[in-house]
Parts: sequence; C-alpha cells; structure tokens
Amino acid sequence: METRDQLTITARDGFPLEIQVSGPREAPALLLLQGQSNSHRWWDELRADFEPQFRTVTFDYRGTGGSRGELTDLSTASFAADAAEVLDHLGIARAAVYGTSMGGRIAQMLALDFPEHVGALVLGCTTPGGPNSVKRPREVGQSLARLRGREHTQYLFSLFYTPNWTVAPRYSKLLGDDTMTAHESAAHLRISAQHNAWERLPEITAPTLIVHGDDDLMNPVDNAHLLHERIANSRILICPGGRHGFFEEFAEVVSPEVLGFLSTTS
Repeated sequence: METRDQLTITARDGFPLEIQVSGPREAPALLLLQGQSNSHRWWDELRADFEPQFRTVTFDYRGTGGSRGELTDLSTASFAADAAEVLDHLGIARAAVYGTSMGGRIAQMLALDFPEHVGALVLGCTTPGGPNSVKRPREVGQSLARLRGREHTQYLFSLFYTPNWTVAPRYSKLLGDDTMTAHESAAHLRISAQHNAWERLPEITAPTLIVHGDDDLMNPVDNAHLLHERIANSRILICPGGRHGFFEEFAEVVSPEVLGFLSTTS
C-alpha cells in the first residue's frame, strides 16, 4: 500500500526537522538529498520515478521548508547527522541514498560517518570539495554574486537547463527555496563551500554510482571523475550535454540508470 506522509521530528539539539515519506510502506527505502538552499520540493517532479520500487524519504534541511530555527555550526557532516536521525526515527536501518549537488556532499558524509545506514550511494552533479576539487569558472561565481532579481533567476536557470528545456523558470523546483532569509541562504552557501571529503573518500564502502552532466558550469564534470578515482569500485555515468539540472531535464535516461543500479545493489 502506498502512503504519503509528512511529519516533524525534534533533532538531537531540539531543532525541528520536517520529513516527507511516500511510496509503498513495505518497499526498500530511498533517501533523496536535495541541493543547496532547497527544500524537499527539489524532488517534486522526480520522486514519482522511484516510488513504484522504493519508499522515498526526504526532509527539509535546516533553514528551508518546514525546518526553521536558529542556525548554528552547520556543515555537510551535521546535515548528514540530521539525515541519520531521520532514518532512525522512521525505523529505517539501511537505505539507498541519492544526493544531488550539495545533497551529494551530504550523502558522502552520511556514507562516511554512518556507513551502517547506507546500502547504496548515488552522487549526482557533486564534488569532493576542498583544494583538490575543480572549482566553477570564475565568471560563473561572479555572475551569481552580481546579478539580482529576474536576471539572476534567468542566469541560474541557464546553468541548470539547456536551451531545449521549454519549462519556464517559475515552474522549476531546482532554483532555490524562496522563503529563505538572506541569513539562511548565506549559511547554506558556507556549508556547501566548506565541504571537504577528499581524504576520507577511499573509506566509502557502499556501492556507488556517480552521475554528472558534461556541460555543467555550476559544478564542473571533472569532479565526477575525481570522485570516481577516490571511491573504490564506483561506477560513473556522464550525460552528454547535461547541465546542473541534467537529472531532471534528462530524467527519462538518468532515472532508469539510477534505478537499474539501485536494483542490483540495495
């Protein structure tokens, strides 16, 4: 039987975390981790791809959606600890984990700090972080910092999607949670920028698939190859022409590949 539930739990430090669960209750669990400055709505157009086979679990990161409160000392490791608490609360001992962008950074830390919880790992359009990673082109960062309003939205949209994507920017679920304050957005930016799992990546033992678009200027595809080199026995799938939102624009190709991988490993 399929269920669609939303609940709020209290984390170890008293912070409220809002959780969303859908898909057959008896199915294996799939934890979906969204990108920076986004709530669970990042997955709205995609989670149905996975619900026939998985009980999908999302949660709103601190500072997004229904998870709001004072933000202190946050990191991809602390967000991974939140993810582990979410799984524990739901009674899920082991889950497949699919993280994209900053969610992929958090997924790395979950696999490193809570390996017992991760049955299989999918890392999408993400990076190992630190000085060994490949940074986005300087002009991209400068434009993101400089542009405002509609120009910023349109530029961000062009980083996520190719010109062939005909859905208007206002309908995209990937461009950020517009309920966030400037303080919350800045905190997420620091969390993402300070991630560095480089030295520890060889410790990951979960079966891992790395997916990336080869035209990603937000997070260059070279990072996918670095992750592949650092994580033993990982697999890699590069999507030709894909930008930062390749997993949505080319979902008809990417989602079956992810499902195929998970069906043999989780």
